Amino acid sequence: MHKNSKIILGIDPGTLVMGFGIIEVSSSGLTLIVMDVLKLSPKKDAYERLQIIHHKVCELLAEHTPDEFAIEAPFFGKNVQSMLKLGRAQGVAIAAAMQAGIAVTEYSPRKIKQSITGNGNADKHQVLKMLQRILNFDENPKYFDATDALAVAVCHHFQGNILLENSSKKLTGWKDFLIKNPERLK
Repeated sequence: MHKNSKIILGIDPGTLVMGFGIIEVSSSGLTLIVMDVLKLSPKKDAYERLQIIHHKVCELLAEHTPDEFAIEAPFFGKNVQSMLKLGRAQGVAIAAAMQAGIAVTEYSPRKIKQSITGNGNADKHQVLKMLQRILNFDENPKYFDATDALAVAVCHHFQGNILLENSSKKLTGWKDFLIKNPERLK
C-alpha cells in the first residue's frame, strides 16, 4: 500500500484503441504517472484483442499497483454491434481489476466531462485543456483515448473527495470550500 498517497487507474475501453491513465493522489495534489493507449490491430481476431486488453490491464495493475480502478461506461448509440464490442472490452478490463482484488467504479461519459470541465457536453479538446491545467502537463497525446482515460481517473478522485467532503465537511460557500480545500486552488 502506498503511504500517504493513492494510485488511481482510469480506463477508456475500446476494441481497437484502449486508453489508460494513472494518477497519484497525495497531500501535495494530483500527479500524472502515465497516460497512453493500447493500439490493437483490426486484423486480429476479436477474441485475441480481448485477451490482449486483459493482459495489458493486468500488466498495468502489476506494475503500478493502483489502489482504485475507474472505467468509462459505454453509452448507448445507434450501432448495437459497436456497443456489444465495447461492452466486451470493458468487461475484460473489469475482470482483470476484480481478479486483482481492486474495487471497480464506472462513470458515464457525461459525468466524466461534467467532473473535469463543469460541462457534461464538453468536447474532447476542452477536457484535454482542463486536464493539462489540473495535472500541469503540456503533452498533446496522439489519441484522445489517452486523455479520456486520464479524465476517468481524475473524475474518480473528484467524486471520491465529494463523497468524503459531504460526509465530514459541511460547506457554506466557495470561500469556505477553498479554506477547507487549499490543495484544490491553482
